[in-house]
Formats: sequence, structure tokens, C-alpha cells
Amino acid sequence: MSFYNEILQKKKENKKSLAILLDPDKFDLKTIEEFSKKLIVSSFNYVFVGGSAVKEKVTESLVFELKKHVKIPVFIFPGDINQITDKADVLLFLSLVSGRNPEFLIGQQVKAVPKLNKSSLEVIPTGYILVDGGTETSTMRVSDTLPLNDSDEIFNTAKASEYLGMKLIYLEAGSGANKPVSEAIVSRISSNLKVPVIVGGGIKSRTKIDSLFSAGADLVVVGNIIENNPNLLTVL
Repeated sequence: MSFYNEILQKKKENKKSLAILLDPDKFDLKTIEEFSKKLIVSSFNYVFVGGSAVKEKVTESLVFELKKHVKIPVFIFPGDINQITDKADVLLFLSLVSGRNPEFLIGQQVKAVPKLNKSSLEVIPTGYILVDGGTETSTMRVSDTLPLNDSDEIFNTAKASEYLGMKLIYLEAGSGANKPVSEAIVSRISSNLKVPVIVGGGIKSRTKIDSLFSAGADLVVVGNIIENNPNLLTVL
């Protein structure tokens, strides 16, 4: 079974998933063994690896070391084509549908094709929507786009993405966001779309995770809080 079909099956069965997002530029590879031991006994189902601006080969090094220690599937969450590596299991083929910068709507995706033609990665088309999290994020700076804050526009963007054939919708408030994506937005989108919904950014507690799950999120992503305190791996 493909990983996408696994996510779809979980959605049908109302089984929720949790992912940790690791920024390769911020991760100290010297801690990989200790970190992996905590990850193995945690409740996390997937590892997302990527960042808005990551030096070349750094992503591949982190994924390579991760795969040596854990069997949890690794998804590339790329800021650009330099973060694509065959060492992972899945590539979230992101299109920044909330912005109007052609480089991140389709430009980077076109540049990725030669790499992907030689790759064994499972590629999942993903509509990536930046939602206003109350602070400027690195994604905003790198992509030169603004987040959405109108609920109708967020919903219409998600629905348009589904019509365009996106297989996942990723609602992102941004790393370190002051406020996560609201349950009301998640509920409206998840109840009106057939594709799975991922939510990330500014999520700092198990209570918030469960609240987003109850609202309809199929997969919740946490990152910044674990970067600041890896011991929370076994708590969330």
C-alpha cells in the first residue's frame, strides 16, 4: 500500500496521525541516536523533514541518519528542489496555492521534474496554504507571499486545490506562529473536502492537537516545540 493510500484509509476509519517536522539546518546530527530512541517510543506516525531555506545536502544527511535509526516513514517537506532526496520515502509535492508567486506555484515544481524522473520517491501533490499565524514566518520571506486571514478565501483556496487535483491540503500557520490555524477553519474545510487535511504551525500542546483532530484534521504536524525541548517527544 502506498503511503497516500495509507493516509486515505486512516481518514476513512477516522484514525488520526501525528508528524514531527525537523528543520535540517537546526538539527544537530550528534544527537540523532538519543533523539531516535525517544522518537521510536513516541506517538508520532511520520517524520517530515524540510525548511524554508536549507543548505544543499543537509537534508539528505539528516534523512540518511534518521533511516539508520528508525523505521518511521520520512516525508520530504521541501522549501526548494535542493531538499529532494531519494533517501526519504515520500515527497510532499507542494504548491503554494495561497500565494501568487509563480516560482512557488509551479516554478520549483518544474525544476524538480528531472530529479523526480530518476527517483523512487512516492510523490503526493499537496496544496500548501499559508494561514495568518500572527507573526512573520520564514516561508513568507522566502516565498515573498502573504498568508491568508479571511476564512472564505482560505476555504475557497482549499476547495480550488481539490478541484485542481491536489491529493492533500496542508494548512500552515508557520513555524513559531502566535496562533495556530483555528478549529473553525479546519472543520469547514475537512467537512467539505474529500481529501485529507494536514494542519501545522504554532501547535504547543496535546490539548491543541486533540482539539484540531476533533475539528477534522487528519494529520497534525508539530516542530518548533520539539526543537526547543526534545523531551516532549514522549509526552505529546
